[in-house]
Amino acid sequence: MLRISKLTDYATLVLAQISTSDGRLFSAHQVAIDTHLAQPTVSKLLKALVRAGLVVSERGAQGGYALARPPDEISAAQIIDALEGPVAITTCSSGHGLCDFESVCRVGGAWQRINAGIRQALMEVSLADLQRRAQPLPRPNLREALIPPSVFQ
Repeated sequence: MLRISKLTDYATLVLAQISTSDGRLFSAHQVAIDTHLAQPTVSKLLKALVRAGLVVSERGAQGGYALARPPDEISAAQIIDALEGPVAITTCSSGHGLCDFESVCRVGGAWQRINAGIRQALMEVSLADLQRRAQPLPRPNLREALIPPSVFQ
């Protein structure tokens, strides 16, 4: 099962909360209160988000955190990259060439195309999209969710 970590999920909550700022800065303490997350967790996430360039910080008594750019310019892929590194569903999808079987593998190319499709889908979903209140998506019909054979040709 492909699943993002809890920290990445929490980072999305933190970013969503900060995006409501209307120009004001949020303290880590206030973000922790607003999101119901532990302050050490929020501080750790904010540090990673600043390092990734998704959040800016300002020191001092009037300091705090704000988004580095508008929510519609921050993608789900960038959020995942900030906390987990680039999405790679298999070793050969990571681009590092760490697989011992790469020279004889018959399926690596297909996994790389699938990974690229997932990455593209994540790039097309913004923080603004993630925040939109919508009806929950229906549970997928696994028969319909299967990838058509043409993808592998």
